Amino acid sequence: MPSRSVALTRTVAVSSLLALIVLCLAWELWLAPIRPGGSWLALKALPLCIPLAGLLKHRMYTYRWLSLMIWLYFTEGVVRAWSDKPPGNWLAMVEIALCVVLFAACAAHVRLRLKQARLQATGTGDTPPESPR
Repeated sequence: MPSRSVALTRTVAVSSLLALIVLCLAWELWLAPIRPGGSWLALKALPLCIPLAGLLKHRMYTYRWLSLMIWLYFTEGVVRAWSDKPPGNWLAMVEIALCVVLFAACAAHVRLRLKQARLQATGTGDTPPESPR
């Protein structure tokens, strides 16, 4: 059973990923699209939907590669925060913040799960070793 801190990092990661998906869609369709009426740039939210299933299934590998992929969105946010006019630059700053939170949650999640696994392997720590089945 995962510890509270592992569960918390999972919740933060899933929440920030969902918020980033919603932000990308709202930004490019309604709030500040590049073209009036929305743009095809809203499709940038599609790759963010792929890791959602892995996060919900507790897959460690997903947390690892998502922590690397999220830097692409961070970079886009930095470029657009610098170059876009309001409200686009404000939305880009929100994107940057969500990317940083998501990265921190993924990194903390991986670190805590590895630590928990190490403690279970040695039979020490807060979590008791699993019973044989």
